Amino acid sequence: MSAAPGRSQASLHRSPEGEGIQVSGELLGELRAGAQALGLSLNEAQLAKLLDYLALLQKWNKVYNLTAVRDPQEMLRQHLLDSLAAVGPLRRHLAQVGLEAPRLLDVGSGGGLPGVVFAVCCPGLDVNCVDTVGKKSAFIQQAAVALKLPNLHGIHARVETLVAAFDVVSCRAFASLADFANWSRGALAPHGVWLAMKGKRPTDELEVLPAAVQVFHVEQLAVPGLDAERCIVWMRPVQVRPA
Repeated sequence: MSAAPGRSQASLHRSPEGEGIQVSGELLGELRAGAQALGLSLNEAQLAKLLDYLALLQKWNKVYNLTAVRDPQEMLRQHLLDSLAAVGPLRRHLAQVGLEAPRLLDVGSGGGLPGVVFAVCCPGLDVNCVDTVGKKSAFIQQAAVALKLPNLHGIHARVETLVAAFDVVSCRAFASLADFANWSRGALAPHGVWLAMKGKRPTDELEVLPAAVQVFHVEQLAVPGLDAERCIVWMRPVQVRPA
């Protein structure tokens, strides 16, 4: 396939399912530069898997409506780089708690954001993406196979019904902080934490959190290529001491 006019850097990126998708070399360059700006050490195989995931998202989006963003470069910035901004903080938390086999539940994961990105960048982390829409859970399962990610799983369920103990429960613009904590409390391990990705600091939501939820850090994020506020609200259940 010849390069598109005016795009000498373009190359044919093969998705894991063998379908050719035109992806510019500039896209890979922006992904690599973005990861470096975020201080992330990602090898070439991980960068390739992230682009493979982007290709899968593009392909399945035509049928399953996984995201309203259609342009590959905008998908890179608004989805991949936005999710990558949370990888460093997640890695630091996991290193601090020092668990041998940590488990993460990504709530309302939809097309796998940030869950799939976490699975690619943290191969020692068991990532489970839960969504109430069966087609979206099926996409996660397909992505796990296509991207050869044995640590990635799709779950079709309401998060309120899950009782497994996860060390981290994450979400990205899923619901209010109070609803997120309330709905997913049963899935959180006693020592676990919530990782809620938000835009600007959600002051109103923070003020109405129940007393049983403690916010121990609001971490500001800077997403390469995006002129928008982002943060992570870190929360944990308040431990009740026996009398």
